[in-house]
Amino acid sequence: MYVSWDNPIGHQNSYMDQKLIAAILMGLLSLSCIAVILRGLKLGLRRTGWDAPVQRSIFRKTGYLIGIWVVLMGVLASAGFFSDFTKMPPRPGLVVLLPLPVILVIAFSKKGSELLQVIPPYWLIAVQSFRILVELLLLRAFLQNLLPVQMTFEGYNFDVLSGLLAIPAALIIKNKRWPGVSLAYNIIGLLLLINIIMVAILSMPTPLRYFMNEPANTLVGEFPFIYLPGVLVVAAYSLHIFSLRQWWLLKKK
Repeated sequence: MYVSWDNPIGHQNSYMDQKLIAAILMGLLSLSCIAVILRGLKLGLRRTGWDAPVQRSIFRKTGYLIGIWVVLMGVLASAGFFSDFTKMPPRPGLVVLLPLPVILVIAFSKKGSELLQVIPPYWLIAVQSFRILVELLLLRAFLQNLLPVQMTFEGYNFDVLSGLLAIPAALIIKNKRWPGVSLAYNIIGLLLLINIIMVAILSMPTPLRYFMNEPANTLVGEFPFIYLPGVLVVAAYSLHIFSLRQWWLLKKK
């Protein structure tokens, strides 16, 4: 049966179709990001000179930890846990903050420090180019009325600059020019990331809400969009933390 665009059912079906496409893209991007990071870890471990059993143990534990985290977020999001915006702080923000202590412990641990000293510095920055795809996905979601404009680079989200600068910054670092580029890039990238995190929180339907335009930022509480804060944002700040720690360790040599 032909459904007219003036038909509310047609509008609803179109909305659901676009949301499904956005969900698939979000899932693929999140899985791809995890795959790239695990591949980088595996290559980095090979450069350490540690015994093979040690390398396999670290790789497996990391994989299990990420897998458990991804499954836990998926189950809770599917159950509606992150879509309850009556609680404070906003629940999607928890998936951004909870991994932070773990990342810091890894970065400052003995094994973590040793690993960071053998990983090429440009690796940790080049991977940040994935943020270009994140911003394109957010723009698409806005155009389909799934997210508010301030969540995109047409609004107050300038994080696309982190992705655009990642490749030239990595090339400069690879060619060992301007040692301060790594420090500057990571500081700028972290500030841009903090900015969009704040914009996202202030766009949620909570007492903290500042941006009153619709739609409110509720999409990030749903499955698989919970992986935006829980995987992609965590990956972005983790890479910054590891890169800054690496810069400090190499600077002391």
